[in-house]
Amino acid sequence: MSNKNQISLPITGMTCANCVASVERNLKKVDGVNSVNVNLTTERATVDFDPTVTGLDDFLSKINRAGYGVASGELEIIIQRISDDVEANLLKNSLLSLDGITDVKVNFVSGKVWLNYISTVVSQSEISKKINELGFKLLEVSGEGEDTERLAREKEIASQKRLFLIGLVFTLPLFIFSMSRDFGLLGHWAHEPIWNWMMLIFATPVQFYVGWQYYIGAYKSLRNKTANMDVLIAMGSSVAYFYSIPVLLGYLPGHVFFETAAVIITLIRLGKLLEARAKGRTSDAIKKLMSMQVKTARVIRDGKDLEIPVEDVVIGDIVIMRPGEKIPVDGVVVEGKSSVDESMLTGESLPVMKSEGDNVYGATTNKLGQLKFEATKVGKDTALAQIIKLVEDAQGTKAPIQKIADQVSSIFVPAVLVIAFLTFLVWYFVVPISPNAEVDLLTRAVINMVAVLVIACPCAMGLATPTAVMVGSGKGAELGILLKTSEALERAGRVDTVVLDKTGTLTKGQPSVTNIISLNGFKDDDLLFYTASVEDGSEHPLGEAIVAEAHSKNIKLSAPKEFNAIVGQGVHGEIDGKKVWIGNRRLLKSKDYKFENHLEEIEKLEGEGKTAILIAVDDSFAGIIAVADTLKENSKLCIQELKALGIRTAMLTGDNKITAKAIADEVGIDVVIAEVMPEDKVNEVKKLQDSGKVVAMVGDGINDAPALTQADIGIAIGTGTDIAMAAAPIVLISGDLSGVQRTISLSRATLKTIKQNLFWAFIYNIILIPVSAAGYLDP
Repeated sequence: MSNKNQISLPITGMTCANCVASVERNLKKVDGVNSVNVNLTTERATVDFDPTVTGLDDFLSKINRAGYGVASGELEIIIQRISDDVEANLLKNSLLSLDGITDVKVNFVSGKVWLNYISTVVSQSEISKKINELGFKLLEVSGEGEDTERLAREKEIASQKRLFLIGLVFTLPLFIFSMSRDFGLLGHWAHEPIWNWMMLIFATPVQFYVGWQYYIGAYKSLRNKTANMDVLIAMGSSVAYFYSIPVLLGYLPGHVFFETAAVIITLIRLGKLLEARAKGRTSDAIKKLMSMQVKTARVIRDGKDLEIPVEDVVIGDIVIMRPGEKIPVDGVVVEGKSSVDESMLTGESLPVMKSEGDNVYGATTNKLGQLKFEATKVGKDTALAQIIKLVEDAQGTKAPIQKIADQVSSIFVPAVLVIAFLTFLVWYFVVPISPNAEVDLLTRAVINMVAVLVIACPCAMGLATPTAVMVGSGKGAELGILLKTSEALERAGRVDTVVLDKTGTLTKGQPSVTNIISLNGFKDDDLLFYTASVEDGSEHPLGEAIVAEAHSKNIKLSAPKEFNAIVGQGVHGEIDGKKVWIGNRRLLKSKDYKFENHLEEIEKLEGEGKTAILIAVDDSFAGIIAVADTLKENSKLCIQELKALGIRTAMLTGDNKITAKAIADEVGIDVVIAEVMPEDKVNEVKKLQDSGKVVAMVGDGINDAPALTQADIGIAIGTGTDIAMAAAPIVLISGDLSGVQRTISLSRATLKTIKQNLFWAFIYNIILIPVSAAGYLDP
């Protein structure tokens, strides 16, 4: 089996779907690459590869060869004790051996190290760790920090803004003068040849400075045997510009179109500026998550309280948390009691009480008391770091609907070039010119051809889907919904049937006492005292539930004598000299206790899905305690919300039909599939799919994992097992079932946005390209 690995690279210089296709195609040519996924909005390339065959250097070479770059950051590190050139070379070579570091310079005299690195491949903490492992002491780190992609994007926005403003300074007077002259608002002097020369002077810096990037982009695109947006812009503006030169020199009759070339480039530059800003806004959710990460932690080492960088915290460290502070890493409470605001992680607004043995998570906020906890997960392993990675991965994947846009984009520019060429031929050779026309045949044909070239817009098609997916998955993270792939985000909106596991999903998964019916002079507390005293120490879930109920009411228990378990029937013991029998009808009947007058109550409890436990003390039938796995508080609301969306609900459980039906009726579930063995859950989901349903499976246990995988969409409860969460493409972090409805609503809203985006992207081109070719639009 090949040794697969994955790498994510922040690509610079992509402008449209054709650029995406070009980067993908070039990376796929590298031996050892299994798959490539490039996202235009996130500007990320995710590469699955075999590290024994290829690596980062090959990818960087291919990306550069295709005409694009990879965003990198710079660090300046000051190190103590670099004694000579030998140590400097050792440090340099060791750092260069780390994947993601592209260049290193070491000055052993000053102790300074300058390095260039790709933050998605190697982190600052990994660089610091490597330096420490080599025996050097790191004194100071300065530079661009971790978010090199943000800095690259900010540089791109600043560059686009500068070029747009330069273009505007030259284009605006050129446009005003040309339009005023054409509409006869200026005198005869404006038609003197000198003014055409002035127009050339104003248009040239726009064409070859502001627009130079489009020539470079067009050249690289054509070299890669594709045609992108840059080809259209370069051709359209160049035709207008270079056609005007022979007119200026008197070799051709008619008008110059210098202002047309300048306006095309300046307006496109404005569009690119707005596009770059929009891309920046779509990653706001990730930035918000990243900003939650804590920079320092207070730990106990060698009996002292030390404040250290969070990247220096190691597993096993005891971390001290004061009220109001953010928790730096994941861990388990070893001392103290407090409430913790976990809303950033789960979307739940109410604080959660934490005491000894409870888990705490990095970036959540300690509210009231002081806590000490042992660090169990640090760095990339913390819950927040994993969520950030999963959200980034989801934003980097392609939704199925995007394939349509990608296919159209791949043939769009060549098609536009063909249409433009045909437009020129038709207007020059076929359509006769009017005797009163102000332009000649050539000028008219050129104008209409240029109009076709500049009206076409493939960028909107390339950005329509990934932009909406980024916003949708980011919003999901804020709501406590973890969407692992954009495919899951798209597909969830098409679900028409939701299948829910019962135990741990609809119910709490922990039996609890629901009814106490005391009889024959016994009080409720008496019944609990005798029953819980016998059951104390029992490992049976029903017994544990009764003991927990007694403890919650502060009832002091007695140690049982002569404790005996009767298999399949119940238990027997002696409490304070009284004989106590606890069990089902069969047990008490065998001991001749009379409970027939209460059969109606017993059957009513069982009909509600509860287990009725009968208790006898000495010669008396003392009463009934009902125990059930109680519903989660919001289960009923969840089903109502799903029905409001027009979704059919089903419950899947191994329980008997009576119990299952009772619970289903209580919450309002449409279909009950009961007495299902764990291995048969997959088949039940498949049956629904075979009947034409688009099925979402909601579960939390290990035995739900196969069904979560089989369903069209698997939704795991975040409070469940790791296996279930790994199997499902969607995870509800808080375990709140309302997240199911939120997920489907979010998906539908995202899908609606994608369809609207694609509609306008297609309709714009479908209508305006023919209109331009017909001569109704001026460039």
